[in-house]
Amino acid sequence: MPQPAAGDSNLDFCDVKITDLARVRRARADMKPAGAVHHLADVFRALGDPNRLRLVHALAWQELCVCDLAATLGMSQSAVSHSLRALRQLRLVRSRREAKSTYYRLDDSHIERILSDGFAHVEERV
Repeated sequence: MPQPAAGDSNLDFCDVKITDLARVRRARADMKPAGAVHHLADVFRALGDPNRLRLVHALAWQELCVCDLAATLGMSQSAVSHSLRALRQLRLVRSRREAKSTYYRLDDSHIERILSDGFAHVEERV
């Protein structure tokens, strides 16, 4: 039987209509709860914005205040604050107050690993 061409859309379909019930049950058992899936989708959606991704990347190395982040990224303080609010709501960043300044950092090492793995993935193809 001839092999389908590289761009053939039929590659996404099974030629045989038989379901391996044991595999389906295992796959279903391994699925994460819907709430966790939706929350992770929200995280990826937030990181899908280039400005928010740049903010997270800047915070991967050190704690910074809004003024420092705005200067680093060439953004307005208002835009930085708006983006940080969204990232804080998703528990990607946390803040601490010191005198009249608020400093931000990544919430935990998981966020740094997501960022590191993501950049490793895209850079291996460059």
